[in-house]
Amino acid sequence: MVFTNWAKNQSGSPAEVRAPASVADVVRAVRDAAAAGRRVRMIGTGHSFTGVALTDGIMLRPHALTGIRSSADDRVTVLAGTPLRVLNELLDERGLALANMGDITEQTVAGAIQTGTHGTGRDSGGLADQVAELELVLADGSVATASPGDDLFDAARVGLGALGVLTAVTFRVEPAFLLHNRRRKLALGEILASLDTLTSANEHLDFFWLPHTDACLVKTNNRHPGPARPPSAVKRWLDNVFLENTVFGAACAVGARFPELIPRINEVSAAALGESESADTSYKIFTARRDVRFLEMEYAVPRERLAQALRETRDLIDRMDWKITFPVEVRVTPPSDAWLSTAYGRDSAYIACHVYRPTPDPAYFEGVEEIMARLDGRPHWGKLHTKDAAYLSKVYPRFGDFVALRDRLDPRRLFTNDYLDLVLG
Repeated sequence: MVFTNWAKNQSGSPAEVRAPASVADVVRAVRDAAAAGRRVRMIGTGHSFTGVALTDGIMLRPHALTGIRSSADDRVTVLAGTPLRVLNELLDERGLALANMGDITEQTVAGAIQTGTHGTGRDSGGLADQVAELELVLADGSVATASPGDDLFDAARVGLGALGVLTAVTFRVEPAFLLHNRRRKLALGEILASLDTLTSANEHLDFFWLPHTDACLVKTNNRHPGPARPPSAVKRWLDNVFLENTVFGAACAVGARFPELIPRINEVSAAALGESESADTSYKIFTARRDVRFLEMEYAVPRERLAQALRETRDLIDRMDWKITFPVEVRVTPPSDAWLSTAYGRDSAYIACHVYRPTPDPAYFEGVEEIMARLDGRPHWGKLHTKDAAYLSKVYPRFGDFVALRDRLDPRRLFTNDYLDLVLG
């Protein structure tokens, strides 16, 4: 079998593939791998752009480890292979919701947590910050429960699969709620001049800057008392399917064939940006559909350096005369206490650069990465970057503690792969 990720830029051939249906099956696979001198990794749905999920040993496919195991009050325990889109529906059936989440929901619970998936939030952090407990199978085949107050909990919430195989996650949840979504067009210069106001005035801020223009699509989400005012089925299809996927995909294809047209394409797109509002169930507002395949690099920088990072990125694109179709996305989160969270210990801003999958542009990513590194940026673990352990140990205060814990729990490197060898050493 050859495993290929969603973006089709990573592939690998494991020696064996298993689909565990229970924790006991995972324990058996880990022990079998150790006895045979093989490595073992559990994949998710392949939404990482890095090789974080690859293995040449035993690959575990978690599609049989799905569903809610238990729920009580403000805690829900879910099996690690459950896709986020399924978790949202299961929670909604119970009148519950996560406080915050990212916009793509195809990932499994385990894959999203282990790579540090985040949304945008003034007060609420990423998925790892909503975890109350973890269950994982360690390299010796034992089953461990990681809870607040112990090092394993703070390390394993964004653990890259390096500490063990995650089998279940307990989330803190809350009663289901509505979000008021507002979409509007603002100039990049106006946003840069009012970043503090925008981030403090909105619970969730997300904006997209169109290169070669000064236009940004700004999305703000704030809790709403009701009643719900969801977009009509036609409006939802028009925005989420036709415009953001069908039309955008066609524009990317034209730009790939005729790069000189990209600035004009972006100008037309900017002119078409309009205002809209709706109030709907939280997960329906948080999430989006992404059909156009792309490659992505994302860095987290200290929040106070966001404006500088954006200005330098804009100036670099202009100076190098690169033709960039995809918008640059910006989000924010509060500090996290998960050791390898990109938001560890600081208010953070995320700058995500994308390129159309059929036309990769390494120079663009390399140039922006140089800017982010000068600003103490931390690369998203599941998105493209070139940084190694030497760099990462300087920007993560608890990096040495994580590596020491990994060395103690997995001295034979049962859970490693080429990507982990690069980023952890």
